[in-house]
Amino acid sequence: MNYQILVNKDNPYNKEEFSNINLVKIINELGETYFLEKRTAKEFLNLKKDLEQDNIFVYLASGYKNIENQDENNKKFTSMHSDNYEKNYTLCINSNEYYTGLCFDIGLIKDGNVLANYNELLKEDNTYKKIIKLLPKYGFILRYPKSKEQITGCCYEPWHYRYVGSKTANIIANNNLTLEEYNKLYNKSGIILVNKPKGITSRDAVNKISKIFNTPKVGHNGTLDPLAEGLLVMTINKATKINELLTNSEKEYIAKVKVGILTDTLDLEGNVIERSNKKITKESLIDLFNSFPRNYFQEVPKYSAIKINGKKLYEYARNNEEVILPKREVIIKDLELLNYNDTSFEFRVVVSKGTYIRSIIRDMGNILNIPCTMSSLIRTRCGKFLLKDAIYLDEVNINSYLFTISDALNLPIAEISDYDYKYVFNGAAINDNYGVKDKVLFVKNKKIIAIYKIDNNILKCYKMLK
Repeated sequence: MNYQILVNKDNPYNKEEFSNINLVKIINELGETYFLEKRTAKEFLNLKKDLEQDNIFVYLASGYKNIENQDENNKKFTSMHSDNYEKNYTLCINSNEYYTGLCFDIGLIKDGNVLANYNELLKEDNTYKKIIKLLPKYGFILRYPKSKEQITGCCYEPWHYRYVGSKTANIIANNNLTLEEYNKLYNKSGIILVNKPKGITSRDAVNKISKIFNTPKVGHNGTLDPLAEGLLVMTINKATKINELLTNSEKEYIAKVKVGILTDTLDLEGNVIERSNKKITKESLIDLFNSFPRNYFQEVPKYSAIKINGKKLYEYARNNEEVILPKREVIIKDLELLNYNDTSFEFRVVVSKGTYIRSIIRDMGNILNIPCTMSSLIRTRCGKFLLKDAIYLDEVNINSYLFTISDALNLPIAEISDYDYKYVFNGAAINDNYGVKDKVLFVKNKKIIAIYKIDNNILKCYKMLK
């Protein structure tokens, strides 16, 4: 459930987005029946109970009703208030937040009496201020704050609340935002280039970006071990759907090698399993780089996340269990020796997806007949993205630059015709009237909708991105 979803006149209510909503029935003190989304209902009742400790008594004054009743209410409203019935009726339906089950109004009970009159309620502003202060604790926001009328399009309503989750509610409250402002700042999709430091995992970086952008939908394209640093291409929200397209890109690294030792992890963080006092020579390194295979089947490290029979290789290694290490075909597209001395050397390499630089270094050691282990690694490029354009992880903030999906992909872009739009919007196949050779990125009015792929002269949905 997307608790941050915005519904207003510019962002129409979409029945499909709430098709799996779990509603809970609440009968208020007046015998009226309303429905709230399950978590919303739970937190409303917790809020109500908390307020009673401070002798503030509230009731559910308005909320979601079944579609039939709600539609009937809207018809009555629009027929009473407008000559242009159909237009206003549609607007009222599309922008009605109550349909989400996440919005509700609360009324006050004072001295045993239910306050239902609008003017009476406005006189209780001090009581509502106490309630509003407590809202973020339970994941609620004041939907229409004072002095924000131009943004929300609605006047101040101290009794109208919306569930967004406690983390989001605190961000909105602490920064004095409306839901519209929050969505503009946080509801972003795109690709961010991050310079990962040593000492943290790629998952740590994902968690930090997830926290900054307040979304669980964050991915990355190619793991960097804690020892490694450099470019992490990270995707946010809708851009996570193109991860596999970005992961296939070639990658460039700068690696340093410690000569004379071999560890079980193939880097300096592992346990030494072999030592040698042999020294490398300039001639041996030149021969190595000239003759090293550019296309071969590489044995993956035993300390890796590759799964065998549903279990990750590093789990076998940590349990001292024997397992046959798989081999995968890799392509080395460029290999260059940068510098060296008797006990170490440094090189630049461009490789295909799935290549382990640690394993390349091990294999180099086998050719040299000297144990070699990776001492440092910097990723400098992923496909078209460069390390020099990345942001240090500690400097990322909500306003950091995001590449768009169209920026990231080398795909032709086509504007969908009005006729095809309804089919593409629902992921249906269409005839190829666009001259597509492989894949195409469909847009409508500059908004990205989907990636389609050609199949026997028919365009079929490859990724829905709306």
